[in-house]
Amino acid sequence: MMAPSGPSSVKRRCRRCLYWIPVLFISIIVCWSYYAYVIQLCIVSMDNIGEKVLCLIAYHFFVLLFVWSYWKTIFTLPMNPTKEFHLSYADKELIEREPRGESQQDVLRRLAKDLPVYTRTMSGAIRYCDRCQLVKPDRCHHCSVCDKCILKMDHHCPWVNNCVGFSNYKFFLLFLAYSLLYCLFIVATDLQYFIKFWTNGLPDTQAKFHIMFLFFAAAMFSVSLSSLFGYHCWLVCKNRSTLEAFRSPVFRHGTDKNGFSLGFSKNLRQVFGDEKKYWLLPIFTSLGDGCSFPTCLVNQDPEQASTPSGTNAAAKSADNHQFPAKPLRESQSHLLTDSQSWTESSCNEEKGKLGKMPDIIYRVVLSCRKHYIFDAHIHILKCHKTVLL
Repeated sequence: MMAPSGPSSVKRRCRRCLYWIPVLFISIIVCWSYYAYVIQLCIVSMDNIGEKVLCLIAYHFFVLLFVWSYWKTIFTLPMNPTKEFHLSYADKELIEREPRGESQQDVLRRLAKDLPVYTRTMSGAIRYCDRCQLVKPDRCHHCSVCDKCILKMDHHCPWVNNCVGFSNYKFFLLFLAYSLLYCLFIVATDLQYFIKFWTNGLPDTQAKFHIMFLFFAAAMFSVSLSSLFGYHCWLVCKNRSTLEAFRSPVFRHGTDKNGFSLGFSKNLRQVFGDEKKYWLLPIFTSLGDGCSFPTCLVNQDPEQASTPSGTNAAAKSADNHQFPAKPLRESQSHLLTDSQSWTESSCNEEKGKLGKMPDIIYRVVLSCRKHYIFDAHIHILKCHKTVLL
């Protein structure tokens, strides 16, 4: 069956070609900088052989890492939600028959019951994509340019003509890092010859103009790249995407900008992986599958398994802060258990710190500590100890 042809298909093809213009612009700039640095600066202008060899080796090292990470960012396909999040044919018909509102939400809640989905819309509804006809996983958003849902979407970057998301976010970070190092290296090694240009210390050849423009271009890109790279480093430390930085994710208990943050070390490992030897290479090492993310701030959904019988009301209240009972992927789940081993000795030590606090309050404190609620809870309980007694 042939693809439909007509004005609309021609417009789509023209639009796709236009999207490659920023990438073509960056490629031309990089090719010119290679010619200007290697030929005009190193080979033509440098007189010292040792300096020339050292600059050429270091330059090719940086340009290799830069081009590799840029290539991976451009041509790594964004990951889309797996089949479990897509609606079946019968469910699609059921959704289409139901009017928008609470009745449709009842259907979506039933469909999302066994899915690792904990974020909601601003109104508290299940996040559903009408165009892709699927229940959106946490941190997943629909890209209007790609016209598809992207897992852990950060933003659509025109400079790479691709969505930056779960599958290539590490590559994008390395692209920013190596492009910044590339520009800073050019600025540092070109500076003395740039000064000679203004003091008439360079011979009157075309090399002097390449040296001048090369310095200006590298310095200009360094300023913009440093701010962008610093911003994304901050996002990684907080475990947020660009979209989440502008609009905090919404959970059942409300919005929480730090809902996915597990601490600096675990946030870093979630993007770069556990093996540090691969951190600086554009090789995919991110943890998980992009569909489920650990968080300690999500209240249990009523559809999830209830607390086992025999527990008292205080224990049930504390359990409302535990990690979701729905399945997390194994590569993500181990982030929740690192450095969280509970022994009898540590419990006794904590009980000694709290003194003669009633057992019911003591159990709440232990449960809070066990489920990643910070030491501030203990401090609050201590402050109210007299009132509770």
